Amino acid sequence: MGRLDGKVALVTGGGKGIGRGIARAYAREGAAVVIAEVDEEAGARTVAEIQDVGTAVLALADVGRKADVLSAVRATTDRFGRLDVLVNNAIALSPNVLLEQKTDDMLDGVLRTGLWGTWWAMQAAFPVMRDQGGGRVINLYSIDAEAAAWLHADYNATKDAVRGLTRTAAAEWGRHGILVNLIAPSAAGSVFEDLAAANPGFAEMAASINPLGRVGDPEKDVAPVAVFLATEDSCWVTGETIHVDGGQHLPRYQSRPPGT
Repeated sequence: MGRLDGKVALVTGGGKGIGRGIARAYAREGAAVVIAEVDEEAGARTVAEIQDVGTAVLALADVGRKADVLSAVRATTDRFGRLDVLVNNAIALSPNVLLEQKTDDMLDGVLRTGLWGTWWAMQAAFPVMRDQGGGRVINLYSIDAEAAAWLHADYNATKDAVRGLTRTAAAEWGRHGILVNLIAPSAAGSVFEDLAAANPGFAEMAASINPLGRVGDPEKDVAPVAVFLATEDSCWVTGETIHVDGGQHLPRYQSRPPGT
């Protein structure tokens, strides 16, 4: 028996990185997984991987478009008749430039995918979870916001807004049996892989400053906490921020670019 047998989960950005790790872990635990992904190739590849061990379907969606988000939630309930776990993982990042160089369009893009996409998905999932007697919402936070990471002003502002939204939803929706929590992960996801490819030595540096001395794995290190938050083991946990980063939030990190 899997810990999530009979459950249905929707994971945004589930085709790559941390979202992929969570989707695969959910499927191994018995959940039917809907992957909402803008990258059709990546989404289809992950669905194919999951179908070897469980049930997964792809819902093409750009979480920066409200209609796409609502369609992904509707596709989940139309196919499976319920929605037990919503994971808001997807976000589109802007170029790494200083705050004074960020444009309105950059901020708008990060807010639409990171905050509005989460907002729309939560509002769409709410009546489904309420009517079925409960559910779980897992949003993603970031150590970048806590560390005031340079070059990420729009991303940091978005993640802090998601944290406020999460805590408010936890307070308001608890009466319906809907638990809402945050994961703040650090692992070799899509962004990390891009940085490592563009900057020789980046992966080794990241491992050296982590208290556990290595870089986290999305599926082995981060996904188990997402599984915990989706099971009855976490029935008394809501409004919480859980760092899943090998202790990186303790020393944090220096993000100031050389020469600034």
